[in-house]
Amino acid sequence: MIRQPFKARSSDELIALLSAVASAVLAFMIVATLYFGREILVPIALAILLSFVLAPLVGALQRIRVPRGLAVVGVVVTAFALIFATGSLLATQLTQLANDLPRYQSTMTAKIQSFRETTAGRGTLERASGMLKDLSKELDKPKDAPSALSLRTPTADPVPVEVRQPDPGALESLHSLISPLLHPLATTGIIIIFVIFILLQREDLRNRLIRLAGSHDLQRTTAALDDAARRLSRLFLIQLLLNGTFGLVIGIGLWLIGIPSAILWGILAGVLRFVPYIGAFIAAAFPLVLSVAVDPGWSMLLWTLGLFLVVEPIVGHVIEPMVYGHSTGLSPVAVVAAATFWTALWGPIGLVLATPLTVCLVVLGRHVERLEFLDVMFGDRPALSPPEIFYQRMLAGDPTEAAEKAEEFLKERALSSYYDEVALKGLQLAQVDAERGTLDRERASKIKDTISEFAVNLSDQDDRPPRNVRATTDAEATSAVESVADQSPYDNLPVLNKDALPPEWLGEHPVLCVAGRSPLDEGAAIMLGQLTTAHGLSARVEAAEALSVANVFRLETTGVALACLIYLDANGPAHMRYSVQRLRRKLPKAKIILCCLIKDIDRSRLEELRATAKADLAAGNLGETVQLCIAATAAEVPVVTPSVEVAAMTA
Repeated sequence: MIRQPFKARSSDELIALLSAVASAVLAFMIVATLYFGREILVPIALAILLSFVLAPLVGALQRIRVPRGLAVVGVVVTAFALIFATGSLLATQLTQLANDLPRYQSTMTAKIQSFRETTAGRGTLERASGMLKDLSKELDKPKDAPSALSLRTPTADPVPVEVRQPDPGALESLHSLISPLLHPLATTGIIIIFVIFILLQREDLRNRLIRLAGSHDLQRTTAALDDAARRLSRLFLIQLLLNGTFGLVIGIGLWLIGIPSAILWGILAGVLRFVPYIGAFIAAAFPLVLSVAVDPGWSMLLWTLGLFLVVEPIVGHVIEPMVYGHSTGLSPVAVVAAATFWTALWGPIGLVLATPLTVCLVVLGRHVERLEFLDVMFGDRPALSPPEIFYQRMLAGDPTEAAEKAEEFLKERALSSYYDEVALKGLQLAQVDAERGTLDRERASKIKDTISEFAVNLSDQDDRPPRNVRATTDAEATSAVESVADQSPYDNLPVLNKDALPPEWLGEHPVLCVAGRSPLDEGAAIMLGQLTTAHGLSARVEAAEALSVANVFRLETTGVALACLIYLDANGPAHMRYSVQRLRRKLPKAKIILCCLIKDIDRSRLEELRATAKADLAAGNLGETVQLCIAATAAEVPVVTPSVEVAAMTA
């Protein structure tokens, strides 16, 4: 009986170990397949990316009643004709550059000599260089050098021998001419065939992907993948146009400056800009070196450097965010890791394809359940949910970072939405840990102190939806905004004018927020106090100890017209009842609201707790509590009972 749990645990550990080993073996097999099958997989990858770029053009032709087959063939032929023309232009430019390079040798020699003459301490460097050369000669001497007598011994003159190859025949000449072209032509042919079939069979390939993914919801998965394909097509097409324009501007600028083969460097700049972070620097290196070789002075180098320093920031930081957003959906670490991985597997072509391929994988991870790990690994969206991130920051004692992210959220939503949908849910996660015994009271007190400082950082924020919505560019804040409904029933609650309030509400702190039992309840009370204060009802927060038998008589209640009793759990109805009784004795004329901020609580359970505790009102979230406080002032504010959908949303 005692060994059974041990056996079960050992069995579970063995299964986990076997699963980890199987995953490692599968990952190794995938990487090996990508490496050894690159001759086939690289053309397929290029074809898939080209199909994303050409799909919008095919769709545009189909909308004007062009048959699908004709549209596909026409677009593919036109695209590859442009690619071949660009390749021919590149070959011409490279040939011309190779022929002109000897002319620049004298300029480079003169500059190097000038640099040596102007370098400080050149005498020391030259002596050190000469010493190293002498040492190298001594080390390279053979051990047994021939003697002078042996050198004088007459020997027979060597007879030169010349080996001549027979003249190649016509077939051999033709073979030597064609063989270097066979591999590129075969690869191009494979790409063309794959692009045509992918564009012709898009829907069929999508359905097969859904089948392989094993989705249980065909309608939603189909719609999601169609939307993802449209987004990828738009992203890649716009990126191609943008990078092509960048290359065109660079090429024209280099031509005006006088850099030889400006067309070559413009095309290279457009291609290398697909490489994240370092592509533009690599593209700039070649014309910069060439400007030093061509120009006897340094003005051409400065103009070339200025061209890249002006054009790249404008395109990267001004035009790109305006055209297709701030990010491709990849985290910076994922971009660097992907570039390293694909370059190691597929060489330079892998470096160019790294970002587009990884974007495709991330989009699949966002829409296919079995591939969700790809989005977690490479996507720019946070791996944790917004409530989990809030809870983690409270545990770490980092209110400043939490407040900064909250301000990004408040660019698009109201403060009450943030507190109900992010902060309160984070506290509910902490309450779950406390009930499991994994969160002790000391750490709960630390969370409460962090929330207090966090609320102070947001004390200048009002609780109104922003009039001029400014879309946040922060990935974490964007994730939080996407998890919140566009409109909340508590978004437009009024801010009360203190002069228009009844006399009993004119005290310094007419609202008293009391924690139920724990420091976590006090943290929720701090957030509620900030929200009521933002609506014109100043609040004071008291800890749970304020209602103990020893302290309740010393509780300051002057000017209090309404008391809110906050609980994050419903495990103590008796405690709620006794707390309401003590508040009733201290505040016989005040209204008492029981705030049960419990996950997934429904109205029937909430009303049952209110009746048991004999409170005047009950609320299930912070926004509803603020609404009840405003209504209690006798102002004409209707109390909206949340519907089932809203209750589920705010839970």
